[in-house]
Amino acid sequence: MAGPGQPSLFARRLRQARERAALSQYELGLRAGLDASVAGPRINQYENGVHEPRQQTAQQIADALGIPPAFFYTGDDDLARLLLAWPGLSKEKRRKVADLVDGKSKAVTPAAPAKKRVRRKP
Repeated sequence: MAGPGQPSLFARRLRQARERAALSQYELGLRAGLDASVAGPRINQYENGVHEPRQQTAQQIADALGIPPAFFYTGDDDLARLLLAWPGLSKEKRRKVADLVDGKSKAVTPAAPAKKRVRRKP
């Protein structure tokens, strides 16, 4: 959970995705189906952690940005990068990523167990 004065994880991820899409808060709000009179201020409140949207609204925002809504909620930066990139990957590349995750790729080999160093007394 974010500390005092710090935006929430959702707020930080939302701003990151919106800026990556080069959209204003108002434009994103409109694309997400918010009323024009509140589109900009509502996104601003979400980005500043004043409010957090309901699940349905978060889904609409994610759809407007072309990303999976899970992006907003993951604390793992590597997973967040993957979630941002996922929609732009071809089916073949998605399959390759899935194979890597499943350990089916030749590019990934399991690491050998670390050898224990035994210290011998003189």
